[in-house]
Amino acid sequence: MNKLLLILGICFSISFQATAQNKRVKGEIIKDFGEFAIVENPDIKTDTAATFKVIFDVSKSSENKNVINKYIVTAARFLNMHANDGMSKEQLKAAMTIHASAWQDVLNNDAYKEKFGVDNPNLKLINQLSEAGVDIILCGQTADYRGLNKDNVIPSVKFALSAMTALLQYQNNGYIYMRF
Repeated sequence: MNKLLLILGICFSISFQATAQNKRVKGEIIKDFGEFAIVENPDIKTDTAATFKVIFDVSKSSENKNVINKYIVTAARFLNMHANDGMSKEQLKAAMTIHASAWQDVLNNDAYKEKFGVDNPNLKLINQLSEAGVDIILCGQTADYRGLNKDNVIPSVKFALSAMTALLQYQNNGYIYMRF
């Protein structure tokens, strides 16, 4: 009986540890999106005295138009996990270029609903990212090709000559390029 209790105790402990490791945490900056995992005692410590400048390049959209674009969520996770690790919002500079099939995700709700028959699941996320200071930049070449303009795109989205132009200029200003 004691062996059985010991085995059950070990199994419960392993199960509890596995569950605890998979717990996702909500963030402080983008409250509704960008959950992340707490990593206990990482070997590579976050330099909380640094300023992190990143530009995400998003060129893919969700196939299911009811589903948020996981690549856009990456920016929320970036902000949230670093803020949780002790960095201030002022130390976290983020931008995002949108082009190729991701153009769909920056349509305002009326245009998205007209095209896909559902509300834009990315609208709230994009608005929260913009409110947090993230530049959401639409490729002007994609916009022209797809008939996008200030009337059918989320108001906080910025237009650039091209995604290439925005990526180059942000990198020249010290932003690190990340493709998703």
